[in-house]
Amino acid sequence: MRGGASRGYATLRRMRATTAEREQSAIHTYLICLAAWAIPGAGHLLLGRIQKGVTFLVALTLMFLCGLWLEGRLFPLEIGQPLVLLAALADMGIGVLFFVARAAGSGVGRVVALTYEYGNAFLIVAGLLNMLVVLDAFDITQGRK
Repeated sequence: MRGGASRGYATLRRMRATTAEREQSAIHTYLICLAAWAIPGAGHLLLGRIQKGVTFLVALTLMFLCGLWLEGRLFPLEIGQPLVLLAALADMGIGVLFFVARAAGSGVGRVVALTYEYGNAFLIVAGLLNMLVVLDAFDITQGRK
């Protein structure tokens, strides 16, 4: 009887440790995802996937900068216009680059420019691709990849 009780206690101790590890793991996962959103490729770099992280950092940053160079618009958050709101959320997907560009006055967009729509496409797709990179980093932290 006593042996069974001590085994039960050991199981309880293991369960508590597992719960604490899960909480720490969840915090680690969210921090990795936050870093991955803020700086494209940072999540992969933190997870030790250097080649992928550098590739995402260079490719997505260049894509965003090309969108600005092509005179695309960083859309404002306008709740009254759902499509503009969705474009703004997609633009914000690139993380800190969006806020730096907005603070610098870039991304005003010239509608009469021949490259305006291409610039918009580059900016929006860069943000959406970074969101997919964040999901990939999340899957790696969860052990799915």
